[in-house]
Amino acid sequence: MNETLRLVLALVTGVLLGVLFFGGLWWTIRKAITSRQPARWLLCGKLLRTSITLAGFYFVSGGRWTSLLTCLVGFVLGRLLVMRRARLDDRPKGLAREVSHASQP
Repeated sequence: MNETLRLVLALVTGVLLGVLFFGGLWWTIRKAITSRQPARWLLCGKLLRTSITLAGFYFVSGGRWTSLLTCLVGFVLGRLLVMRRARLDDRPKGLAREVSHASQP
């Protein structure tokens, strides 16, 4: 396989793993807050997310450190995507715009 294609696939896979890991974390925390057994949600979520992520990194690397590093960069990019999405979803609903207290007379 072409080295450039391998690195692009590693980057895309890293983004998907990052979105899965951090999106799953966000979802798990939201479920745990309203659950009667939050420890079960948090423990099972952590085990599942970590297992999938480690297996993904293992298979993507293929014994090449460049693929592993590229996948890690994609993982961080996936984290940034989830953080942006979580911030947008957690904004108060019904407000046309945010009002800064400093701009009021």
